[in-house]
Amino acid sequence: MHSLENDPNRPIWQRIPLYIQILIALIIGVGVGVLFGAGQPTPENATFLQSLAIPCSLILKALRALATPLILLAVLHSFLTAEIPENSGRRLFFYLLTNTLVAILVGLLVANVLQPGHWGQLPAPQGAEASKKTLDPWALLQDSVPTAIVQPLVDNNVIQLIVVALAFGIALRKVKAQQIAEGRSDYLPGEQVVGFLFEAVMRVLSWVIALVPLAVFGVVARTVGISGFAPFKALGALIVAVITALVIQACYYLLRVRLSTWVGIRRFLGGGSDALWTAFSTASSTVTMPVTFRVLIEKVGLRESSTALGAMVGSNFNNDGTALYEAMAALFIAQTLNINLSIGQQLIVVFTSIVASVGAAGIPEAGLVTMTLVFSAVGLPTEYIALLVTVDWFLDRCRTSINVMGDMTVSALLDGKVPKSEIEVEEVTLEVGSGR
Repeated sequence: MHSLENDPNRPIWQRIPLYIQILIALIIGVGVGVLFGAGQPTPENATFLQSLAIPCSLILKALRALATPLILLAVLHSFLTAEIPENSGRRLFFYLLTNTLVAILVGLLVANVLQPGHWGQLPAPQGAEASKKTLDPWALLQDSVPTAIVQPLVDNNVIQLIVVALAFGIALRKVKAQQIAEGRSDYLPGEQVVGFLFEAVMRVLSWVIALVPLAVFGVVARTVGISGFAPFKALGALIVAVITALVIQACYYLLRVRLSTWVGIRRFLGGGSDALWTAFSTASSTVTMPVTFRVLIEKVGLRESSTALGAMVGSNFNNDGTALYEAMAALFIAQTLNINLSIGQQLIVVFTSIVASVGAAGIPEAGLVTMTLVFSAVGLPTEYIALLVTVDWFLDRCRTSINVMGDMTVSALLDGKVPKSEIEVEEVTLEVGSGR
């Protein structure tokens, strides 16, 4: 997406960065909302304002349709293409899992303490109904196995989708490893098909994401025109809560780097600043990946093997900021609806957010796609995601920076407590000693 924005052959409006397009749509939407009522519209204006939100509902339908194939193909693609050395695989998995778990728990803690959904009122979207889902562990276990392989894709059943994706992902990886050991290459066509389909879904997703500014315009115009500016107080509370949680997560990273690696905090932040600023400016961890790889080796001084495993392989699975945000968004909407999510339901949010974050592709606004799965898992109306779109363009940049910081942290943890230079000196000393 970043390269397309810089393509001189594209129309000038398509070369404007997405966040600028969203900001322009936000401003125009506020102007139209004020012009047509500012909270006190006439019946004719109210009908017109409601019609402005129709494109947003269509975009949300497209996002829901893309959510399940994106998660399935992303998990399969990650299992098939990730090159993880056996001796480092367990450590990598442990670091990724603990980072993501901490991120989600931080998000849930901040959301439960600050209660941002109670700071203001959000207008109820048309057709939005929250289902009264309760946690039934045995029913959840029985429902986790689909009656047909394609059923999770048809029903948008997130739990079944996760089971199918993980089962086939692990199986395909085992088959690939066995065939490589036997000198066979039968797995290549299957790997290419998965990669081809994944790229196709990503291309369609990029088309839908390109329409997000239109959705922002419609939602903002309708919200300001019908309800005035009161709903933005609640969204402002969400921004404060999410940024608070992201700062806490960043502090956790720095503490882990300080206690478990040789890298100092000043060296870590100073050397990695280019990657963090690139992540914030592009809102894309994929675009930032080459920058992250370079700065970790050249400026921070990590080994190339640790950097490749943490920043390149780990980035396919490590989306802590996205997982944190999706968990907080679910609680935020539940609070605005005065729905008290039980501990069990919040655990479902944790589980769903972990897997959904793997499918959060490294392009701007892709977290909106996987959020539909998180909401559906606990019975929250996905129509409310349209209201979150108005602030997501900014929060997306913040959580992408945390995603990249998580990749940097995993790389540093894999590098250990001994710098590369000291090991080289020890090896030279041993060689000299043996020569004597």
